[in-house]
Amino acid sequence: MDRVEADQARRSRVGGLPAVSAVFEGDRKIAEARALARAFLVDVQAVHGLPVSERAMDIVALVVSELVTNARKHAPGLCLLTLDIEDGAVEVTVWDGDPAMPIVRAPDPERVGQHGLEIVMALCRSFEVRREPVGKRIKATVVLADDPGGDMAGHQLG
Repeated sequence: MDRVEADQARRSRVGGLPAVSAVFEGDRKIAEARALARAFLVDVQAVHGLPVSERAMDIVALVVSELVTNARKHAPGLCLLTLDIEDGAVEVTVWDGDPAMPIVRAPDPERVGQHGLEIVMALCRSFEVRREPVGKRIKATVVLADDPGGDMAGHQLG
């Protein structure tokens, strides 16, 4: 049975900074993961007063989409998405139960598809994959206020 516990997402504060986690199960929950990420970043800006550029909002949505899609596609069982704020950036962490490490392919303009991780790595401040006692954890870090044009997401909330 497909489910997402985003309605009951665990919200916490790590060192006074906002964080949220949600468990996903089933195949077609990528939109809920993106929505959770966007809602989290809107809250980070509106409630906590941290600047979030529109570019950062879009990059985080893309990173969440790619990482949760890969976890749901390649790993059986549950997938845990955690978003937290650290040092002016959002850390997007996805855990799944498959210990197989993802294959990051070299850029190849002739290849159709399978560019997700190389795009994520190009857009993020940092990217790491770590084996866990059960499964693996992938963490990508996106700077919150990196829009060269200075367009903050909150300006469009109006």
